[in-house]
Amino acid sequence: MTRCIRHAAVFSLLLLLALLANAARVQVLEASALEKNPANRRSAIARYAEPRGDILVDGRPVTGSKDTGEQLRHERTYRDGPLYAPVTGYSSQTYGTSFVEHAQDPVLSGSDPLLTPFPFWSDLSRGRPSAGDVATTVKAAVQQAAYRGLGGRRGAVAAVEPSTGKILALVSSPSYDPGLLSGNGPEVARAWARLNGADAQPMLNRAIRQTYPPGSAFKIVTAAAALESGVVDDVDAPTRTPEPYLLPGTRTPLPNATKGCEDASLAYAIQWSCNTVMANLGARVGLRGMVAAARGFGFNDPGLRIPSGVTASNFDTDMSPDQLALSSIGQFNTTATPLQMAMVAAAVASGGDIRSPYLVERVTRANGDLVAQNGPRAYRQAMTPVTAQRLRELMVRAVEEGTGDNAAIEGATVGGKTGTAQHGVDNSGLPYAWFIGWAQAYDAPRPAVALAVVVEDASAVREDISGGGSAAPVARAVMRAALWGS
Repeated sequence: MTRCIRHAAVFSLLLLLALLANAARVQVLEASALEKNPANRRSAIARYAEPRGDILVDGRPVTGSKDTGEQLRHERTYRDGPLYAPVTGYSSQTYGTSFVEHAQDPVLSGSDPLLTPFPFWSDLSRGRPSAGDVATTVKAAVQQAAYRGLGGRRGAVAAVEPSTGKILALVSSPSYDPGLLSGNGPEVARAWARLNGADAQPMLNRAIRQTYPPGSAFKIVTAAAALESGVVDDVDAPTRTPEPYLLPGTRTPLPNATKGCEDASLAYAIQWSCNTVMANLGARVGLRGMVAAARGFGFNDPGLRIPSGVTASNFDTDMSPDQLALSSIGQFNTTATPLQMAMVAAAVASGGDIRSPYLVERVTRANGDLVAQNGPRAYRQAMTPVTAQRLRELMVRAVEEGTGDNAAIEGATVGGKTGTAQHGVDNSGLPYAWFIGWAQAYDAPRPAVALAVVVEDASAVREDISGGGSAAPVARAVMRAALWGS
């Protein structure tokens, strides 16, 4: 009898050990795989069990959450969704997250360990802290001015504060309402298919994810390269540029859209946007010098984040002389995001330094306690202060007496550069209209805003498309809002 009991006890012990081993296998070795299994809804249920944290503009939430009473209980809502979609992105129970909703998801979902009052609190309590809030650098008045200025036309606006790198506005048009994607029903799937299939590409964030040929707006980079390299010493001196100007090594003449460019000075070329002068100067600077100058402004940088990733702007590093000449006026393979071109304007406005652009100012717990805060960080030294001052003067002249007069603002000093970028096979596509610039109130110690505006304007008459005509008025409204809030 005793032997039977002993055998039964040993067998029971073996069963217990097997049970413990299996539990350890499931809970430790296979825990990660089981948690990621699409059939496991526990993590999704936990994720949406509580309201999501808010994204703030000017201290006010532009997001919210509603209680649906369903298994995935809380669904994301948006105030002025199309206005702020390029900033917030979407948070969808079906399609995940994008932009700030994605970059700050651990905070907004409440899974970030920094939200807990003590280290390892969540592990010990096996709970999730209340979601945190994310305050952006965006100014509502500036964002609204940019959105209204584009008026539904295809294009984008990026505006930054030159002295800090704060992003004041990030607008892409046409836009969409991210609230249409928040849930998980068939309506969401239909909205997703409709938005992704639309010719206008409303879900494309043109301000940071779309690159365009910058056209004559890029001439500010070429001018900086010419001054920094010593190719130009006196901005008012003739540049020895013939008319017609043949692209180096070819018999192809480069046309101008304005008169008086033969042997014109750098100052005149910026004021009236002479293609021949700037192409000639770029070719004389040379490939190495132009590549270095472009990199100094941020071109060819695949690592720029705001915190969402920004598509790299391109300036080719291996070109023939004729290709270099075209690239120096923002054509050939030169492409840039609107944010990149806003950084070009900011470099001039801030004395040659570029601050890293950033969109998130601070992160707080639900009770308002500070978790993290961002501030100005050095990014690149694009040029010397002397060169920046010369370019400031040239950009002011371009607005006060040249092609950028539609951007002038009473009570402020405005510097700018227009651009009309050709594209398509044999330049058959409708040109893109550009304006880059900065503004400083007369009584202010430094410029308040630098920006870039691009208008694709596919419905316009081709002859009416220009940076001064299409983009400069939008820039004027945005800069006025940044200066005075209206």
